[in-house]
Amino acid sequence: MKIVVLDGYSVNPGDLSWKAFEEIGELVVYDRTNADDVVDRVQGADIILTNKVVISDDIMAKLGNLKYVGVLATGYNVVDVKSAASRGIVVTNVPAYSTDSVVQMTFAHILNMTNRVSHYARENKSGKWSSSEDFCYWDTPLDEIAGMSLGIVGLGHIGYKVARVAQCLGMDVFACTSKNSADLPVGIQKTTFKGLLGISDILTLHCPLTADTYKMMNKETIGMMKRGALLVNTGRGALVDEDDVAEALVSGQLGGYGADVMQQEPPAEDNPLFKAPNAYITPHIAWATTAARKRLMRISADNVKAFVCGKPVNVVNG
Repeated sequence: MKIVVLDGYSVNPGDLSWKAFEEIGELVVYDRTNADDVVDRVQGADIILTNKVVISDDIMAKLGNLKYVGVLATGYNVVDVKSAASRGIVVTNVPAYSTDSVVQMTFAHILNMTNRVSHYARENKSGKWSSSEDFCYWDTPLDEIAGMSLGIVGLGHIGYKVARVAQCLGMDVFACTSKNSADLPVGIQKTTFKGLLGISDILTLHCPLTADTYKMMNKETIGMMKRGALLVNTGRGALVDEDDVAEALVSGQLGGYGADVMQQEPPAEDNPLFKAPNAYITPHIAWATTAARKRLMRISADNVKAFVCGKPVNVVNG
């Protein structure tokens, strides 16, 4: 059984172990793989593991031995799952491994913007506090989130847990979700997307990227928000129109934008968000805590073992 990992570096740059996979079969791990090299690198492989490397119909057509594609992530749009199904190739993903870590990053962005954490840490390295006449100083507004309205778009594993944390912090929680109101926990109020825009002091995005949600946050929808409201995106970069978000930050319509994802990754150096005021961008690391990556590796290995034993789990293509 030959197993090829096409882009293992982001999941395991060397601090974790591939031993669980080595116990299953012959393992070959590549840190990164260019599109032109995929077919050559996986020739003869029974199993492919990929994070971001695309496995298309054309690629699968050239791999007569391929039986299984394991996506080292929750999202599996990098694999042509319909083509795989038609060829009898099993495709699996790793669901819900990073929920706690993404929730943590969501609130890291919220608290950074309300408490101006990065601003004061930067200022004090240049001696601002040391030269203060008083025991403390502040030169920006400081906001308490208790009593604020938090709007959540999407109430899956992550959105639900964001809601629970927000309630513990005293926030009023509203959600745009396909779930029935009667099925929501006490304290989470369902509303429409338009209603959510108008009521939220802070809006956070946790929905899938689809044709309907592509650039859902744009000039028109941002204009429906409270002036100075905060927007958080730890979901998918293309949920927002980045040009429109940058423009809204400049005008003050948005008071801040905290994001861990961008439409193009890595982003272009001239992306307007990098020069926009009150834009705080982290490099898609919400999922990458050590604990989350350990879970990802463990579940991925369990997926492969289950497939080898003839009882595949976490199958996304039938």
